[in-house]
Amino acid sequence: MIGDLYDLRRGNSALILSIPHAGRDLTPGLEARLTPQGRALVDTDWWLERLYRFAADAFDATVIRASLSRYVIDLNRDPSGSTLYPGQATTDLVPTTTFDGEPIYRAGQAPSPEEVAERRRDSFVPYHAALAAEIARVKAMHGKAFLYDCHSIRSIIPRLFEGTLPVFNLGTNSGSSCDPRLERRIAAILASSGRTHVVNGRFKGGWITRHYGRPVDNVHAVQMELACRAYMQEEPPFAYDEDKAASAQSVLRRIFEDMIDWTR
Repeated sequence: MIGDLYDLRRGNSALILSIPHAGRDLTPGLEARLTPQGRALVDTDWWLERLYRFAADAFDATVIRASLSRYVIDLNRDPSGSTLYPGQATTDLVPTTTFDGEPIYRAGQAPSPEEVAERRRDSFVPYHAALAAEIARVKAMHGKAFLYDCHSIRSIIPRLFEGTLPVFNLGTNSGSSCDPRLERRIAAILASSGRTHVVNGRFKGGWITRHYGRPVDNVHAVQMELACRAYMQEEPPFAYDEDKAASAQSVLRRIFEDMIDWTR
């Protein structure tokens, strides 16, 4: 069952990539319960496993990628069900609406509290057990670990934010999930990229960044929310764009180089 939940590539550098929302698999019987919007999986973090593939080869990074869709379970939400952004629109641990507010489930097919608890036990807990184990392994090797949480989102979603989202959205839980000097170094790379960017804007970091980022314990976590237009087509069929991706990767490489250099 574990192999159906996530893919794990163990590396030997201090860098760990978590990709919790790129999965597109559904559990048996779930597709029949979904609306057309739900079956389209429109809120997937499309192709991030492809965009970040270079991290394993070039930086010997550890990479863990969820296989299941975020519509099954959102691995970047507080497992208690508490909202990460009070007063702002968001989605739940087991989402029932898309980012646009459209229903994911057909009438009468939404999961019960018991089903939510079952999904948390069977899918959320194993992913995070694996991620925590890799953080501990990498920290034992290097004395510190750098967790980079990979995300992407459509550039325009009025329900979630006004206007057009910057290309690079760095989140450090308002500066508490990593050493502030590291935040400044990454921010400087983004500023020099010539692309729009923001630090701790609409996306300050989800549960993964907030839960694992403990600079006092030498675990530094950041979230990167990329606007999808940086590397792909934002409308169906959501095609990957090699030229755009190469441009974005040049910036991401500089960030990883800086994070690796930090360990030395």
